[in-house]
Amino acid sequence: MSSSLSFRLSRGVLSTISPPIPHAKSWGVGYKPTKTRPLLDMSQGVPGTPPSKVLLDALSHSSSSPGSSGYCHVLGEHTLRSAFAEEMKTVYGPDIDVTQDDIAITAGCNMAFVATVMCLADPGDEIILPVPWYFNHQMSLNLLGIKTVPLYTRANEGFLPSTSDCEKLINPRTKAIALVTPNNPTGAIYSPDLVSKFAELAQKHKIALVLDETYRDFVDIMPPHTLFSPFQTEVSKSSWSWRFNVIHLFSFSKSYCFPGHRLGLIAASPDLLKHVTTTLDCLQICAPRPPQLALASPGLLPILRQSIQASAQSLKIRHNIFRTHLPPGWTIGSQGGYFAFVRHPFVGIPAITLCQRLAEELGVLALPMQFFCDDSVGSELESLGQSKMDWERWIRFSVANVSDDMVKQVCGRLHECEQYLGLTAE
Repeated sequence: MSSSLSFRLSRGVLSTISPPIPHAKSWGVGYKPTKTRPLLDMSQGVPGTPPSKVLLDALSHSSSSPGSSGYCHVLGEHTLRSAFAEEMKTVYGPDIDVTQDDIAITAGCNMAFVATVMCLADPGDEIILPVPWYFNHQMSLNLLGIKTVPLYTRANEGFLPSTSDCEKLINPRTKAIALVTPNNPTGAIYSPDLVSKFAELAQKHKIALVLDETYRDFVDIMPPHTLFSPFQTEVSKSSWSWRFNVIHLFSFSKSYCFPGHRLGLIAASPDLLKHVTTTLDCLQICAPRPPQLALASPGLLPILRQSIQASAQSLKIRHNIFRTHLPPGWTIGSQGGYFAFVRHPFVGIPAITLCQRLAEELGVLALPMQFFCDDSVGSELESLGQSKMDWERWIRFSVANVSDDMVKQVCGRLHECEQYLGLTAE
């Protein structure tokens, strides 16, 4: 395609994939919805419910205050950092060793990731990502000239990453291992033991463990891990502290149902945060103030914990509905958080081809495996006993942003694939 630009674009942006969500939504434009058959969107991980009224009221109040229009400290409002350090005790336990000095507030969790990796790695350095990966993590690394090293997971093991496989990838250029749990895109939930083993591995090799826990409030077992608690892990027995090498990332978007307000969080050693201050000052100056002030309202976070727990229960029910109504032959490989990762039953049909047809012809939006890995997938899979043809059949469904009834409707339309798309299941 010809360009009207008279200048050359950066190699980073030219070699980075286009955002997958708009790509998928463009498929849906070709579908002609009706009152009885609307477009059903399970493509994006967004909350399906608005913020609770008490949070909306707090947002209204903080937004209308003249004082919220100015800058705040680059690391965030002191009141929110203090309140959230206390709030983390409800998730990780009352004895955790996390203070306000360990916390930075960012304009969303993607910003938290970018600011973090800018502190960790230079162009040409390497960061290990489990595959399938969260595409924005890989895209960010590519834009920065940091090499993404894929740590392939196995479908028959629920897409859980292996520490032994990971250790084989570590070399002098490795700066970090980045994990997402519950995982995006697979929904796989990493056990506290697995998280601890990755922390040990990272400490052994003197690299960082970046732990993105955007969906941590939507798991059955609490705490999600014990890294923040003294004397709770094997690594703690050798006077280890999480501040040595663990960098925790969090998104307020999912738990508090207000992704448009763009709040994320980094919890890390103050020795790292003084450098994060530099990156954040260049990227954002400060995160949006009104939502920070709203969340920091006295007593609000404990109240909102109740609505978070209710959302988690609703999500669990929706996962069960999806699992129960999924057509025969559609196989769930892993499920948790916002997502279910499903293998379709049509041999030889890449998921990206099927997802486009599902959107255009049946009005179902979902994301294919091809959005969560490199095009060069091949020999690495075979070494793990997985075929490229099988790998390309996996699809991510987000069960969070649709109603229980819509989940049933999606499953009903998947039943129609053979009849209306002319496909034959294995």
